[in-house]
Amino acid sequence: MLLSDYLKARGQISVTTGAGIGNTSPADNKPAVNSEGRTFADELKSQLNSGKGVQFSNHAIKRIESRNISIEENNMLERLNRGIEIAAEKGSTDSLILVDSTAFLVSVKNNKVVTTMSQEDMKGNIFTNIDSTVII
Repeated sequence: MLLSDYLKARGQISVTTGAGIGNTSPADNKPAVNSEGRTFADELKSQLNSGKGVQFSNHAIKRIESRNISIEENNMLERLNRGIEIAAEKGSTDSLILVDSTAFLVSVKNNKVVTTMSQEDMKGNIFTNIDSTVII
């Protein structure tokens, strides 16, 4: 299943925090990589975009990471895919899909998540350039 692959990929990447002891150059601040030389973002993008369902833009993947959005809970990916199907059936092209307390801005015609927000990040924001909202 896609989510188990995601979790497995996440465990394969070594994580370092903070600067090392002594002088470090900007080249030393490279993202952590796994044994195949791939970063966490590379692995996440590969896993999310390998299945039949929705794909995630690079921007959306960065937002999932930075906002600590847990997409493996409560069948979120399956529910997101269902929301996209509903929007497509109604002829939507750009939709806001709400799954529990997470918002996904989706290009329905491209089957791709453009960005995502947690409930805290949604406060005070305006969603523009959408033609529908689906609540799952």
